[in-house]
Amino acid sequence: MTPFTSQELRKGFASFATGVTVITCLDEENNSHGITISSFNTVSLEPPLILWSLKKHSRLMPWVELGKKHLIHVLERSQENLAMHFATVKTDQFKGIDHKPAASGLTQIDHCVAYYECETVCVHIGGDHNIIVAKVINLKNHPEREPLIFARSQFVGLDFTETKLANTNSSL
Repeated sequence: MTPFTSQELRKGFASFATGVTVITCLDEENNSHGITISSFNTVSLEPPLILWSLKKHSRLMPWVELGKKHLIHVLERSQENLAMHFATVKTDQFKGIDHKPAASGLTQIDHCVAYYECETVCVHIGGDHNIIVAKVINLKNHPEREPLIFARSQFVGLDFTETKLANTNSSL
């Protein structure tokens, strides 16, 4: 037995600030699906690898298994509505969402901070989730856009202007 409850653990995990992503994939009939994920992390530059996790029994799991491609969108600070939209299962998820097909055929949501087109290279079991390790095969980055951050169960943003000023005045 653990010395803490699952609710206490959830609150503890919420203290770790993370970026917010939406991952899109295609089913066998080329229908697009998306899901909000905050469990995204970089792994390696050589080869270029990332990881993210998905509930073991998620309906999306068959479409992100080994060898399958998916597109990771790093959401922009103003895209809280997209994070909430893709956090729940809906039919016709992309209705009313600004998007277009990427060159790969995957669905690309407009105005994000960064995009990583990936191919799953392995899947590990991690408790009630699968840990998906994927190779980045293409990317787009918009460093002028500010990322959406999730911490303590709420969306926040960073003010890069203050950070730039602080770095300018640094004595390092």
